Amino acid sequence: MIARYLAIFLLCLLGSASAAQPLAPNNINLVSDVWEEYTQADGSGLAWDVLRAVYEPAGVKLNIQTMPYTRSIGLVQRGEADAWVGSYLNEVEQGVFYPHWYYDADQVTALSTLNTPVPNMQTISQYRLVWVRGYAYQQYLPNLTRFREVQRRKGILEMLDFGRADFYIDARTEIEQLLMTAVDPAHYRMTPLTRLPIYLGFADNPRGHKLADLFDQRMQKLVKDGSLKPIFKRWKQPYPFD
Repeated sequence: MIARYLAIFLLCLLGSASAAQPLAPNNINLVSDVWEEYTQADGSGLAWDVLRAVYEPAGVKLNIQTMPYTRSIGLVQRGEADAWVGSYLNEVEQGVFYPHWYYDADQVTALSTLNTPVPNMQTISQYRLVWVRGYAYQQYLPNLTRFREVQRRKGILEMLDFGRADFYIDARTEIEQLLMTAVDPAHYRMTPLTRLPIYLGFADNPRGHKLADLFDQRMQKLVKDGSLKPIFKRWKQPYPFD
């Protein structure tokens, strides 16, 4: 009789412990700005395809929300979304954390008119720079003192044409899209500066940590077996893990 009650007691303990452990999330709430062929509002794009390959085979569905970059960060900081797309490492310090693995990389590039000297990482600080608000390139380019942030890319080419800035800093893919709107793209020069890995920025809460742990586990596997290469090839983008 005592053995029977002991067995029932142990089963109850095991059941309580199991119930106390949080279930693995079956979805992830991702928020992102709209970048053409990367994170489009309809769910298409390179980044969305990579993140589906990471999460969906593990039973985690992507819930996608689109909004401007800085607002995306705010949602994650308040715990209203699980992660935002397109962050550089330690770009944001409060209320978020970063996984071990990145999922892509940006070729950070300087755009100028042809009559501006060709810059490099050592000389770029000598010039007047401009970039879109929220990208915090001052953390990754050395000794910058003369820079300003703008709300949107519209009007950037005019700023360069009329000498209100020397260089526009952005990812190469974004600059290529911008030049498609130029009357004479040959009037401008793109100069590569540095390569920055791109991360998900996760909410610093138990759910965010669990989703980040799964992200790291899955990325390690996918990079090792080369499963992501066809995705980058399909979108005609360089593979960032070679």
